[in-house]
Amino acid sequence: MQHLPVKDNIENKDNNERPLRNLLFTLRFDGSAFHGWQIQHNAITVQQVFQEAVSAIFGSCPDIKGSSRTDSGVHANMFCISMKTSHPIPCERMQAAVNSHLPPQVVVTSVREVPLDFHARYSALGKRYVYKLHNSRVRDPFLRDRALWYRRPIDADMLNTVAQAYVGSHDFTSFCTLDKREIGDFVRTVSEFSVWREGEMVYFSVTADGFLYNMVRIMVGTLLFISEGGAPADSLPGIISACDRSMAGPTAPACGLYLDKVFYDI
Repeated sequence: MQHLPVKDNIENKDNNERPLRNLLFTLRFDGSAFHGWQIQHNAITVQQVFQEAVSAIFGSCPDIKGSSRTDSGVHANMFCISMKTSHPIPCERMQAAVNSHLPPQVVVTSVREVPLDFHARYSALGKRYVYKLHNSRVRDPFLRDRALWYRRPIDADMLNTVAQAYVGSHDFTSFCTLDKREIGDFVRTVSEFSVWREGEMVYFSVTADGFLYNMVRIMVGTLLFISEGGAPADSLPGIISACDRSMAGPTAPACGLYLDKVFYDI
């Protein structure tokens, strides 16, 4: 991937005597081009291209902390990264410099200084995800990899009513793909779940203090399973209380999922 050289004249000097700064980067990205956030040996990821962009400026990349571990094909309207550095480069110049080295599917929308104890993941108070579904008999080629094409009729108002069972503090084991990454407490607090229609688009929005692996995609897949008649409309509380993944619906495809917002108190 070729990039034009950056003309910021950023020097990679010895920064040992300069005060340490903690920078918060906010990104947007089209996840269809990447195999998720986290570095992988045999696939390109968002973390890889971000680290390469920073390394092109500094000569190496400081340790970075991402706000979430998005999977392959998942998008982000707001993804946050914290990075500590002693380099004095102003935030505005840092944003422009990094963007000049990023592929077109990723953009830094802002850079700002935050307290040294801030951590992009552990300082988050919660997150909001949005799932986009194109409900039409005819596919839209411009929504390919950016929304799930779904041909069966959907009653968005009915699903919105059903989905209120998700709201509250629950053990969401039924809505988690279990692997070595998921251990310990599976209780999460969902503060909002909304389903609504805008023309041929149906949107699912969920806000919580945290999410388990594939949790949102299984929540959406279960609602679609209910919509198709695979389970009664009043079955969701029982599926939640069962704490059994086999009781919930299938995992919805990654293409419709967006990390929409990360909430902080700064």
